[in-house]
Amino acid sequence: MFLESSEVESEGVLAAAKLIAVAARTAPKGKGIDNLVTGIVGDGSEKEQLIEEMERLAEELEAPFFSRDAQNLADCEAVVLLGTKLGALGVPGCGFCGFADCKQQSESETGICAFNAGDLGIAIGSAVSKAADFRIDNRVLFTAGRAAVNLGLLGDEVEIAYGIALNADGKNIFFDRG
Repeated sequence: MFLESSEVESEGVLAAAKLIAVAARTAPKGKGIDNLVTGIVGDGSEKEQLIEEMERLAEELEAPFFSRDAQNLADCEAVVLLGTKLGALGVPGCGFCGFADCKQQSESETGICAFNAGDLGIAIGSAVSKAADFRIDNRVLFTAGRAAVNLGLLGDEVEIAYGIALNADGKNIFFDRG
């Protein structure tokens, strides 16, 4: 059997994306409560929808970096999506959400538990570390996460997400960005 380099690399990035999602899953979580949601978008209709939503947001928000990142997604092999469900963890004495305690934050329905966002950040760190282990070019994209939330790709409960774009080329497409 002979596999041509572009096929090998594309399949390798997708295989690595699965292990990258596993690395995110096994990252430590506050109080052991797992609110992480993961997904992988490769070539296909979901990727096109994600790119279109990023382009739409670029226009609506007058934020050209959404369009720049959409072009990166168009050129990359896959994007790992990492998001978090929201919910107070009941950590006594925290108050990092801006409320006195988790009960007050839960009753307000407006606060975001700092542990949810912190756990997501730790998961992202684990994921990009694993991508680096595989020597796969990657970039954490708020823009892809924002678009994924708008599209409901990670479910209705996810309100905070990031994308990690993955690519394997002779030159890192995420390096010299306009």
